[in-house]
Amino acid sequence: MRRLGSVQSKVPCVFVTEVKDEPSVKREHQPFKVLATETINYKALDADIYNAIPTEKVDGTCCYVTNYKGQPYLWARLDRKPNKQAEKRFKRFLYSKENSKENSKEFIWNVEEDFKSIPEYWIPAKDIEQLNGNPVPDENGHIPGWVPVEKNNKQYCWHSSVVNYEFELALVLNRHADDPGLLEISAVPLSDLLEQTLELIGTNINGNPYGLGSKKHPIHFLVPHGAFQIKNQPTLKHEDLLSWFEGCREGKIEGIVWHCNDGCLIKVHRHHLGLRWPIPETYMNSQPVVINMNRTKFDCAFDSKCLFNHFSKLDNQKFSRLKDIKLDVGI
Repeated sequence: MRRLGSVQSKVPCVFVTEVKDEPSVKREHQPFKVLATETINYKALDADIYNAIPTEKVDGTCCYVTNYKGQPYLWARLDRKPNKQAEKRFKRFLYSKENSKENSKEFIWNVEEDFKSIPEYWIPAKDIEQLNGNPVPDENGHIPGWVPVEKNNKQYCWHSSVVNYEFELALVLNRHADDPGLLEISAVPLSDLLEQTLELIGTNINGNPYGLGSKKHPIHFLVPHGAFQIKNQPTLKHEDLLSWFEGCREGKIEGIVWHCNDGCLIKVHRHHLGLRWPIPETYMNSQPVVINMNRTKFDCAFDSKCLFNHFSKLDNQKFSRLKDIKLDVGI
């Protein structure tokens, strides 16, 4: 159900969108906003959106699990971006194209010279178009990709907190296998997540829209893409989706991602419908959650300060919502 090694930020909206000359409800300093029309995007129709599986769009930062140094590793999202000179040329090109309807030329990138340096082990996302062996930049001039999360890299300290490379485990939030009304936090072998993309959520990610942990006691999890399937989805009509997001308990989410049979992903975000995000009470925080660290299965001696150790102390405990989980000791 997941696109392996791909990223969700470039996923098309289920509706055709148009730009309004009004302040964005998503980005504070953006003087315009992108709103969905009532016309379904042809890309969604081509992907057979009516037979796709709708899932909750989780608000975090995208991650990927694949092998590195001979073992499963967590990789963080890192886009390769143009240097200052190339960015100026690209902006001039976009301006001239916008003001000349007859200009149908495409911008020519020199990937080796036009882009900033990247870490040695950076890899492009798998759905990136290739030309002459080089990844092709997207419409924004970026090349989405991944970089391995090293244990002592401070830049990715929150990513590091949800993985344990010694025991090859990840801290994962998912739907409970036997109870669809229950969430579960568990230690999952990284090998079980190979070639999957996930969302890192928590205290220090995207303003913490789910209210997890605190500054003194931060909490983070990985959520597999497609984990939270929507059971009672609205029809694919603009007004029905708007009503669902505004008035339905299950609609208290950031958005919907449809997983199509051909592997294509289609999305709609609350801000496409003129609705705000984050919101005070989310659907994710209205559900009970149980902690299942499988201590007898893994029998791991975790470092006393790591998240895995703290959650091991809460093993088998049930909470009415994620916000109620508190850690005794800072990470």
